[in-house]
Amino acid sequence: MDIDVRGPRFGAAVTTVVLAVVLVTGSAWLLAWQLLAFALGAAGGVTRSPYGWLFRRVVRPRLGPPTQFEAPQPPQFAQVVGLVFAVVGLVGYTAGPRWLGLAATGVALAAAFLNAAFGYCLGCEAYLLMRRVAVRAD
Repeated sequence: MDIDVRGPRFGAAVTTVVLAVVLVTGSAWLLAWQLLAFALGAAGGVTRSPYGWLFRRVVRPRLGPPTQFEAPQPPQFAQVVGLVFAVVGLVGYTAGPRWLGLAATGVALAAAFLNAAFGYCLGCEAYLLMRRVAVRAD
């Protein structure tokens, strides 16, 4: 079942804010929260993440009906990519080196911002590229 494209963009906007605060404050706890949000989105799809739940319950009822839909697999894969960067970032913030935490968080922030501001999902594009390569390899 396809999903409303506005949901993942909303999640990316919230993620952008969370990761920007992590970069400013260096809060490993806040990055751990974002890691959990990514993990839930990776395991159950973006609609099962906390931000997906918030979109479904609070934001979407205040919007008009969706006009664009997308397959759930690319955004779910993007959550996996975000999860990897959050894990690396959390290791950097908690065990060191700190620059690793800053770099991983910065990369995740850039990807989230691209999706939130321009609707360009790097993780989704990586998923689609991997699918094309896999089809050609068969």
